[in-house]
Amino acid sequence: MKTGAQNLLQLNEKEAGIAIPIPEREHADLVRQPPKRALVRRTTDALQLRSRDAITGLENGREELLAGLAAPQAWIASKYFYDSLGSQLFDAITQLPEYYPTRTEAAILTRHIDDISRAVGIGRNLIDLGAGNCAKAANLFGALKPDRYVAVDISADYLEIALARLRHQFPGLDMTGLALDMSEGFSLPDSVPEARRLFFYPGSSIGNFTPAEAAGFLSDLRRQCQQQGGLLIGVDLIKDKAILDAAYDDALGVTAAFNLNALNNVNAVLGSDFDVGEWRHCGFYNQAMSRAEMHVETRLAVDVQWPGGSRRFAAGERIHTENSYKYSLEDFGALLRRTGFRNVTAWTDQRNWFALFYATA
Repeated sequence: MKTGAQNLLQLNEKEAGIAIPIPEREHADLVRQPPKRALVRRTTDALQLRSRDAITGLENGREELLAGLAAPQAWIASKYFYDSLGSQLFDAITQLPEYYPTRTEAAILTRHIDDISRAVGIGRNLIDLGAGNCAKAANLFGALKPDRYVAVDISADYLEIALARLRHQFPGLDMTGLALDMSEGFSLPDSVPEARRLFFYPGSSIGNFTPAEAAGFLSDLRRQCQQQGGLLIGVDLIKDKAILDAAYDDALGVTAAFNLNALNNVNAVLGSDFDVGEWRHCGFYNQAMSRAEMHVETRLAVDVQWPGGSRRFAAGERIHTENSYKYSLEDFGALLRRTGFRNVTAWTDQRNWFALFYATA
């Protein structure tokens, strides 16, 4: 069933995608405290890797984890997916037949790269949020010809390997890595020029924030865009529940391994004794909340202990590990305008499963 925005825009079903100007709406400005500045450390001559709060090893999450495990509905922040193994598992997820976002987004970029490059312009300072293996941004280098590339990701080890590989492919491009937890806000180092910043946030990771958190995060990005800045962002659109259920619970069990690996990372931080074999993966689309959810669920009643505490989980009890909110074209365009962006344009695939938005600061 098409959303109201899709009916209004009358997308051509024969096209793989179409550029859609999103109508303006007026909203009050959102106010949020500016994020903390990143600390700096140098790793190799070819790469600067900056890390705040030692998030590179997820070491400083003890208080957050204890609060989540003590909550009536236990939860673990989704950043605990992303040690080096978790990053590799997520790369594998993106290649699964059930997981449409990566290939759909890539197809939109391929088909509309000329339009996107005209809208964005060349010679930008390209800031890749949630860079992972940096492959998505690297595919833009030829068309956008960035002056500088800044890769931001939570996994320092994985990011360092990816950037070292990328530097061999593009030896003339100035590259920097920022290893940090974006969920708590971030600011760019002084070495990144303020002019012509392009934030690139692909893969629908914006959906991991609640709508209120997403608004705060986008407001932060808008402030950091500075002169002639912009945002190119991927957004997963609302669609049939069966498609989303399969995307978050694949037949091979790769998503299950990715989800359960968070328990290993919790053990590493807390010194807890989660036994992965006592838990199973649950992934599904919650239509009422317009979000995909992931949980780990006990197979039987289990007692989990850590230094200074413990919790008994009943059989079938769940720990909530991730949300991925889905949007309509109209709603996400309105969110961008509400957070200070303008000149909003979207490119979609033929089925309207996914969208790439570009907006200026």
